[in-house]
Amino acid sequence: MSFVPPGTGWPGDPATADTPVAHDPADVRRLAAASGTLAELTARQSVCRACPRLVEWREEVARVKRRAFADETYWGRPVPGWGAEHPRVLLVGLAPAAHGGNRTGRIFTGDRSGDWLFASLYRSGLARRETSTHAGDGQELIDARVLASVRCAPPANKPTPSEKSACLPWMAREIELVAPDVRVIVALGGYAWQAMWPALKEAGYDLPRARPAFGHGVEFEIRHGAAPVTLIGCYHPSQQNTFTGRVTAQMLDDVFTRARSLAV
Repeated sequence: MSFVPPGTGWPGDPATADTPVAHDPADVRRLAAASGTLAELTARQSVCRACPRLVEWREEVARVKRRAFADETYWGRPVPGWGAEHPRVLLVGLAPAAHGGNRTGRIFTGDRSGDWLFASLYRSGLARRETSTHAGDGQELIDARVLASVRCAPPANKPTPSEKSACLPWMAREIELVAPDVRVIVALGGYAWQAMWPALKEAGYDLPRARPAFGHGVEFEIRHGAAPVTLIGCYHPSQQNTFTGRVTAQMLDDVFTRARSLAV
């Protein structure tokens, strides 16, 4: 089998063999809307099969594997959001990496981007450990939660517009469920900044008609009911960005330290 069956003992697996599966975008919207808790929502996210191209790709990667991980079992399923159930800080990325989250079952875990991200979160007081290598490694987020706008690893790291649209209800419902506690939302990259805008609208946030331009360290205030929420842009800690110096450890630390100070 080219993926981990739900309920078979993978650390942190939120699903069981009885978790309902979305087979098309209509199923996604129905099951997301009917999810009353984060536990129910993440379980349903983790077994979704609504996008045939993404299902085929994530499972092929899990079957073929990368040589460095040839002896490992790959998760090979959608990667749900994880972290605090009542987060003050919400981190949003684009999609899992083929040999990162798609292998480990946890977003931003087990790849170079995650190495940079979690080291910075640790230094900023938002993570218990400096590293995040695999599910069950003891890592915990402190008053923070991380999710992706698309839950499956896409070919060439590029989900199609229809795939983004199909996955939107999962993100919108997750944002809606944690909204009463969230005071800061950090978008990891310009694609995440764009993708979360319609999700914020569906989740009940008051937004301006025009989306503000993305930039590193850009801040913009929106509201959820009477509560102010600060959006912060952050360059993605991708290998390309970190190798070229477009993103430095200090730049990440500045964003997450700022996010933590605003959240408390």
